[in-house]
Amino acid sequence: MMMHEPLHFIGLRGALAHGAPLAKHTSWRAGGPADTLFAPADRDDLAAFLRQLPAAEPLTVLGLGSNTLVRDGGVRGTVIVLHNPGAVLAVADGLIYADAALASPKLARFAANRGCAQAEFLAGIPGTVGGALAMNAGCYGGETWRYVARVEVLSRAGEFAIRTPDAYAIGYRSVGRADGSPPDGIFTAAWFRFPEGDAAEARARIRDLLARRIAAQPLSLPNAGSVFRNPPGDHAARLIEACGLKGHAIGGVRVSEKHANFIVNPRGAGRAADIEALIAHVRATVRARTGVDLEPEVRIVGVAS
Repeated sequence: MMMHEPLHFIGLRGALAHGAPLAKHTSWRAGGPADTLFAPADRDDLAAFLRQLPAAEPLTVLGLGSNTLVRDGGVRGTVIVLHNPGAVLAVADGLIYADAALASPKLARFAANRGCAQAEFLAGIPGTVGGALAMNAGCYGGETWRYVARVEVLSRAGEFAIRTPDAYAIGYRSVGRADGSPPDGIFTAAWFRFPEGDAAEARARIRDLLARRIAAQPLSLPNAGSVFRNPPGDHAARLIEACGLKGHAIGGVRVSEKHANFIVNPRGAGRAADIEALIAHVRATVRARTGVDLEPEVRIVGVAS
């Protein structure tokens, strides 16, 4: 149910909807509707939209929805879905340029085909370049911001700016402003500097990483990737498994038997409330039995039903 009057815009080329269900925009296949949903045609279309968006309107940004839990009551305000299979990839001045709406695995393959090394880890990140920038996503020993030369950011007022990494405080799965303030604006593009390598070796490493991912993770079932951050010197999956929580279920969702740091939603039958309750149960159990307080990696947005 919408909580406000529908907003109206002019001159947009993307898809605009009101009261749109978000379950199909999240990899958990759960969650309620957005009051307003906009999928921009490109970065300029997004800027035109933001210039018309009321300053007081709540704003949430999704990429592939692979690191987000949307509560069953949905999201008040406007949700922007920033995923475009046709997003721009290019080589410029020795750097690789990628639109934020691009899926990270496409960037990995593009870099490999151009003889770059160390970009292969991006093939294992089930999200967009924008999402990888926003959380410093990483896997298999690689982290996104290690290779960022500069980024393009779009302000809430619809103005573009170019920033270098020294404008940010980068940490493990975290990105903030260097002055300690929360991140502002939307990442719309980035230029990456990867070391030179061998194209054939890079493609082979991508194949190996994807094979390892398929073997270790429950990719055939709706999931949101790793639920908890790894604590210093340990792994969340090991702690969860040690507490006997593999297979533990609430409602229609359960801790994966294949990888304990994944919660799966078979057939998309579970509710977001079930997922959130299972996250809380796993966290409380691990804390009680090991003394380690696991920090969720997934972002939880929206209101309860």
